[in-house]
Parts: sequence; C-alpha cells; structure tokens
Amino acid sequence: MRTTLTFVSALAVLALIAHVGAAQTPPAADVQSVDGIVKALYEVISGEAGQPRDWVRFQNLFAADARLIPTRKDAAGNLHPQALSPSEYVTLFKARIPNGFFERELGRRTETYGTVTHVFSTYETQEKKDGPVTNRGINSIQLFYDGQRYSIVTIFWCAESMGFPLPAHYIDGRTPR
Repeated sequence: MRTTLTFVSALAVLALIAHVGAAQTPPAADVQSVDGIVKALYEVISGEAGQPRDWVRFQNLFAADARLIPTRKDAAGNLHPQALSPSEYVTLFKARIPNGFFERELGRRTETYGTVTHVFSTYETQEKKDGPVTNRGINSIQLFYDGQRYSIVTIFWCAESMGFPLPAHYIDGRTPR
C-alpha cells in the first residue's frame, strides 16, 4: 500500500511539473515575430471591467530580469522613472481591472541590429473598448532575439498625462521636420 501511495504521489508531482512546464511555453505566435510579441503585449493587458487577464501569458513575453519603467510624477510634480519587474507590474496593474482597461497601438517605428530590436510604439488607452480615449503615449520596447524567439527586455513609457503632447508624426508615420 505504501509503495502504491508513493508511486501515485510521484506521478502527481510529475503531472504537476509537466503542467507548470506547459504553462511556461508561450504560444509561438506571441514570440516568433516583432508583430506577434507587440500584439500579445497589448492584448494581454486589455480587457473589460472585472475580466481576469492571462498573467502567465504576460510573464512569458519577458526575458529574465526584464523591467517595465513608467514615467511617474511625484507629489511635487517632478518626473522620474519607476523600474518594475513584470511581477511588480502585475501587482500594480490589478487595481485597474475593476474599471476596465484597453490599450491599442496607433503607430510604430522599429529598428533592428543583430539580437536587438527597438520598437517605438505609440498607444492610446480607454476604460471601455469603444469608450473615450483616456490617455496616449509612447512605449519604448526593447526586444532580444535569441535565434528562436523574441523576449521583452525593457518597456519604458511616457504618457501625455505627464505633460508631453504626442507629436502627430508618431501617429501617422510622417517624418518630423
């Protein structure tokens, strides 16, 4: 009986390891191209009020030691970056879920050299999918390509709410004068 129980316990542990491992493999469409990873990033944080997000999918977009860095204003109005791990971002972001949050890309500029891709992605946010725009800004996304997949290394962003109007050329693709 004890041997059977030990065997069943071992099988349960192996099944759990297999399940966790499977959950850690991102969908190929999310990480095989720049378009795929940027699309997945916007999709995974967007949703109706109270709708749970797929945080496993979110975490799988990032490289180890990745950072998300919003531009923040302190109480005195001074601007500063706030570096967060993907897990810290998830904790802070969960406060937005009761209201709903949608972020969509308006335009993009992309540069690649070797393993490094830089995406300058203009965005807008809304609390409801078809609701009024609540903010706009630019996500500066740095990606690493290891020959197999893309991973987000850093997202550093600044929103118009920080006092910087979004230049039209970042929306319509025109070259600035």
